[in-house]
Amino acid sequence: MSDSGLTAALQALRLAARRSAVARRLDAGAEQDLLQTIVEATVALFEAEAASIALFEPDPDRLVYRVAAGAQGQGAIGLEVPPTRGIVGFVYSTAQPIALSDVLSDPRFDRATAERTGYVPRSIAAVPLIDREQTVGVLQVLDKRTSPTFTLKDMELLAVFATQAAAAIRAARVQRDSERLLRAVMARVGDDTTEEQVDDLVSAAAAELDADAEAPFWQLVDRVAQMRNLSDRETRLVTDILEVVATHASRGRRSV
Repeated sequence: MSDSGLTAALQALRLAARRSAVARRLDAGAEQDLLQTIVEATVALFEAEAASIALFEPDPDRLVYRVAAGAQGQGAIGLEVPPTRGIVGFVYSTAQPIALSDVLSDPRFDRATAERTGYVPRSIAAVPLIDREQTVGVLQVLDKRTSPTFTLKDMELLAVFATQAAAAIRAARVQRDSERLLRAVMARVGDDTTEEQVDDLVSAAAAELDADAEAPFWQLVDRVAQMRNLSDRETRLVTDILEVVATHASRGRRSV
């Protein structure tokens, strides 16, 4: 790569990294917080010993327990298992919900993994988290205190919680989108690309990440990132405008 091409590539990396940093600030912790709320609500609703959410992660393929709640749930956080192992792997790989009243008698149950969490359950209910027909994880709940089994109504309620969890995961896509942004930009940068063209390429690549045209998250990210070059007067003006927009949005939510 020539010196001009290297300069363009470095500039593209800086611009893409700036947008990724802005995106993380705008959406920092949203997914984790909402998923935590979902497992806590699941424990409360089912009066269960524990509830957890395991999400699929690639390279290498695995299911990672991201959040957990309940008296027996904390030992699961951070645990990683193959996406075909145990009850959680079965639900993930088949996209089928399951309810077991005696897990120890089921050959799919992975007792060794359960023991690593510090708690071996008697009963389990688990449902897949499905985002646009793709399974992205599993929500499971362990041992209702009020009943040895999970009913059909229980499974229907758990499916509602799973839908909310999948929506949270879809909304907080910053990490994977940042990687796609970098790849897309670098693939388009050539030796004769000017600074203005690089900026346009990064903005165009960011806009392409918005799968939902009605909720253009990355277009907002791109605009915020570009504000870094504003003068003090322009920054104050934008701040005033954003305050008006935020106030209007807050009033709109209260009136609903």
